[in-house]
Amino acid sequence: MTSVLSFPEADLPERLGPPATLDAAQQEAADELLNGPRRGVYGPFRPLLHRPPLLRAVAKVGESLRYEGTLDAALREWTICVVARELSNVFEWDMHLPLAAAAGVPSTALAALDAGQPLQDDLRADLRLARIVAHELINQHRLSDKTYAEALQQWGEPTVVELLTLVGYFAMVCWLMNVARTPGPAT
Repeated sequence: MTSVLSFPEADLPERLGPPATLDAAQQEAADELLNGPRRGVYGPFRPLLHRPPLLRAVAKVGESLRYEGTLDAALREWTICVVARELSNVFEWDMHLPLAAAAGVPSTALAALDAGQPLQDDLRADLRLARIVAHELINQHRLSDKTYAEALQQWGEPTVVELLTLVGYFAMVCWLMNVARTPGPAT
């Protein structure tokens, strides 16, 4: 799918890229990423390499959400795509779009999300609700009573907490990369 998502800084040089020379702590943090589930220093970890303790903490939260979470893959990857689209972050969009498709998120839903169009009526209820939750959190900084009640009914408290944390985590790394002008995964 060719994305209609625009990245406002696409033609501008990266800022807050990885340090030109790594000190011992930065090299150790980079090695941990290279030898961990990510197998590389990319995306938000490029700017985070400036602060190894912060990099480790952020990486651990991301690993918990992606590799130890309880959300099914379609819900998790869809929600990440929603956040990336809401925040115009090409890195996370390009990284998670194929994962969402592979997890069974319908291509028509991904295309509608990409174009900012309404979702089709037959989309899974949990995916539709996750888009509303992410949109409200990012744009209103909270959930309406109606959305909160629907989320509790759909998922229960533990899953609501995980979903809210997923949205917050990916909003944080998207904002960091947007400021840093972190290149997309293909760059």
